[in-house]
Amino acid sequence: MIKAQGPVIIGGGIAGMRTALQLLRQGWNVKLLDRHPINRMGGLGRTAFGGMALNSTREQKLWRIPDTPERMLEDWLSFADFNADDIWPRRWAEHYVEHCRRDVYDDVRSLGLSFMPAVNWVERGLYRPGNSLPRYHVLWGTGWGLVEALKRALQPYLASQRLQWLAEAEVLDFQEVVSGWDLRYRIQGQEEELTTPLLILAAGGWTGQLQKVREYWPRAPSDMLNGSHPFCNGALHVRAEQRGAAFTHQEAMWNYAAGIAHPQPEFEGHGLSLIPPKSALWLDHKGRRLGPEPWVAGFDTHALCHRMSDLEQPWTWQLLNRRIALRELSISGAEHNPDIREINRLRFARQMVMGNTWLYEQLQQSPDVVVAETLPELAEAMNRRFPTAPIDLACLSSSVQGYDQQVSMGRAYWNDDQLRRLDQLRQWRSERLRTCSAAPILQSGSGPLVAMRLRLITRKSLGGIVTNINSQVIGRDGQAMAGLYAVGEMSGFGGGGSSGQRSLEGTFIAGCHLTAWQAARHIGSGA
Repeated sequence: MIKAQGPVIIGGGIAGMRTALQLLRQGWNVKLLDRHPINRMGGLGRTAFGGMALNSTREQKLWRIPDTPERMLEDWLSFADFNADDIWPRRWAEHYVEHCRRDVYDDVRSLGLSFMPAVNWVERGLYRPGNSLPRYHVLWGTGWGLVEALKRALQPYLASQRLQWLAEAEVLDFQEVVSGWDLRYRIQGQEEELTTPLLILAAGGWTGQLQKVREYWPRAPSDMLNGSHPFCNGALHVRAEQRGAAFTHQEAMWNYAAGIAHPQPEFEGHGLSLIPPKSALWLDHKGRRLGPEPWVAGFDTHALCHRMSDLEQPWTWQLLNRRIALRELSISGAEHNPDIREINRLRFARQMVMGNTWLYEQLQQSPDVVVAETLPELAEAMNRRFPTAPIDLACLSSSVQGYDQQVSMGRAYWNDDQLRRLDQLRQWRSERLRTCSAAPILQSGSGPLVAMRLRLITRKSLGGIVTNINSQVIGRDGQAMAGLYAVGEMSGFGGGGSSGQRSLEGTFIAGCHLTAWQAARHIGSGA
């Protein structure tokens, strides 16, 4: 039995790394156990896009966006739809909007990082109000850059062995003892044990285990993609609950409706999450336009995901042309945003003006993407690729021609909700850069045509282990469990579900920082 004199952290993602860094700066010696190899430090943060929902920032002031903590909280509560029992989730929501400037924005900048000048306006709301103002800030360097900055900050502590990073270590069990917490874990094929007075759970969520997703969400589509990682399996949530912790809102997850198969998958079902073009037509498996109101991304991701579970087939199609793809198409994450990841501002600016030809070519490597010159050729290629539920060319043609006819009538006569939304989106300056002016899909010179088969892709768990505002785990008796903390996705980003049923988007990396800070502050206070 190894006896740790200081805190032990389970999980080496952003929440675990940020907690470790702050504890080390306070003078603690820290052990961290992570399932990934040492060269994969950072967990899902390594591949994250790096967007954060923030208020009262320099970038917002530059754009004269009149945001405040009070206004952000109003939007948050609208989207979250908390119930009367969500005491700690609401407390964490209040903490987030009040302290995200100090503990996220300023903290990230202190690591030598910066945000892109444009502030994006996402999750505006569909059936209930969402973000009433632009507040989505994209980090230069993406999540990968944040992980690298944290690695640099941790390096001196690794060199001095004040931080012991146990890579490829799988925690099998933990239980409370008189002196704190005992852990049993497997490393290099051997089972080991250690005891610690302070245990911090930072092991992520459960959306990397599709069976667990279906268990918690019985209406999930029968065919889904994995946008998380198989190590995010919820095993430690279950173990914590068995040890007395309160575990809530298992049904709440932040998935996406526009996933495609990864062309170089690292595991079964590995997918990529698109930021779907708003000018594309979203169609069902036969080629009929989805409705009753058209599906358009950027308003209510939660609603789109739940509407997918009602479809006859567990996939949809987006139809667009090369013109739209070059300007609007993005893939969420560090891997497919090299100009942002590598902080190549000149190349990024050129891409915004000329279009992202590199991504357009990369996209075509996915088996879910079909390209053709004409609509009949496209339908034939779609059916050849996916023959089990064929596209109906007549339905497809009717959908495209009906939309194109509306566009061609001119703005004064637009009576299509997608066109109205596109018109509204382009009023905000950063959206105008990334949203095409309306034009027919079949417009000469805009091709070839592109069809993308989209499936629901999992990503984040919104529920989790209940924690108080100090990130202490709350037991089922409502009391804090001595020496036990949970941070990041493990805690539903605070309180067991601080986002409620819907996120304003960008609350996840920020939530990792906030929960990490609170855990470290409380441990450092000796309370």
